[in-house]
Amino acid sequence: MNTTLNTTLLIAGLLALPLAQAHSPSAHASHSNHHARAAAEQKDWGIAGDPKKAQRTIEIRMTDDMRFAPKEIQVKLGETVRLVAVNAGKVLHEIVIGTPQELKAHAEMMKKHPGMEHDEPYMAHVDPGKKGDIVWTFNRAGTFEFACLIPGHFEAGMIGRITVK
Repeated sequence: MNTTLNTTLLIAGLLALPLAQAHSPSAHASHSNHHARAAAEQKDWGIAGDPKKAQRTIEIRMTDDMRFAPKEIQVKLGETVRLVAVNAGKVLHEIVIGTPQELKAHAEMMKKHPGMEHDEPYMAHVDPGKKGDIVWTFNRAGTFEFACLIPGHFEAGMIGRITVK
C-alpha cells in the first residue's frame, strides 16, 4: 500500500474510535449510572428509592373528577414505597410528590408553560387507562403532598396527603 492510503486509513480509524466507544455497552452502563446518581437527590420529602428495596406498593387512582383515591396515605419513616398511579380517567393526569410550597410553585410554573416536559423521580405522567409508578424512600418525617399539576387539576383540588412518621 502507498503511504497516502495508509495515512488515510489510520486517520479514518482514529476518527471512528470515539463513535465505537459511544455505542459500546460500557458507555451505556456509564450513561445510565449517571442518571441513577442524578435521580438520587435528597429532597425535603425524601429521596428516590431502589425498586428492588420497595417494602410495599400503594395503588393511587386518578380520576377525571380531579381526585385521588386514596387521598391520604401513611408511611413509616425510612420506608421505601412503590406508588402505582392508575389513570382511571380519559385525560392525562400526573402525580408529583413534594411539600405544599413546592407543589404550589410548580403548579404556577405549569400554568405559564403547560406543555413543559419534565422527568423527575418524584413524579409520573400517566396517560388515560395507563399506570405509572414512583419508587420513593421517605427518609424525612413530616406531612407532604402529592398532586396533579396539569393546569386546572391542582386548582380543582387534585391533591393528596402523605404522613411520614
